[in-house]
Amino acid sequence: MKISRKQFLKLTGASLLTLSGGKLWSALAYAGQAVAHPVQLIRGKQLAMLIDTRKCAEHPDCTGCIEACAKAHNIPSFKNPAHEVKWIWTEPFENVFPTEETRFMPAGLKEKPVMVLCNHCDNPPCVRVCPTGATWKREDDGIVMMDWHRCIGCRYCMAACPYGSRSFNWVDPRTALGDLNPVFPTRTKGVVEKCTFCPERLAKGQLPACVEACSAGALLFGDLNDPASAIRTQLETQRTIRRRPELGTGPNVYYVI
Repeated sequence: MKISRKQFLKLTGASLLTLSGGKLWSALAYAGQAVAHPVQLIRGKQLAMLIDTRKCAEHPDCTGCIEACAKAHNIPSFKNPAHEVKWIWTEPFENVFPTEETRFMPAGLKEKPVMVLCNHCDNPPCVRVCPTGATWKREDDGIVMMDWHRCIGCRYCMAACPYGSRSFNWVDPRTALGDLNPVFPTRTKGVVEKCTFCPERLAKGQLPACVEACSAGALLFGDLNDPASAIRTQLETQRTIRRRPELGTGPNVYYVI
């Protein structure tokens, strides 16, 4: 007797269910339960920085953090501002916090220089647009990293970053270096770079170069997910602001104003 393909599939399906003793249905039911009640993953660290602008203001001529960062990471110094490469720098308050501006502000606050750097966002738009994976977010501590060997210089990340935290090497940066730090790699023309929170130092149990160099004690670095950390304590006891949090990027650099 001939049977159709449809009848054959029905017969074999019924046979499999019989032989499995209903285990297949159990597995399907379990899978459905897993989707309805997903396992809650345990988060790792979330490293962040707190910048006390009041302490910075007490030392207006201090550039120790910027110099330490440049020395540690072989950041070039070009005379032509169009070729400037920045990891840490300062901007006027009104440029850093445009949504914080009000009609009546303390005298001098608008022009007050504020230290800025990569915000190592919870939801970094730069990571989403990078076509090669040259920039990514580390799962264990939240640092937004860069692999300069994989960067093709498309500058999509620069366009996506709402904070202007990335620089492009228009010329060979190695032509504008002073004393070379042999421990940290140099970059090449045609790649993007930015602050990385010094993972090479963190791996040795050291603080980021800028934090270690800050004699004013204006920079605090630590794990937001640790309730006992100094940065968590400060955030819970002082009012802080972040750069344009309304954009939904979740910046991990906080400011005391």
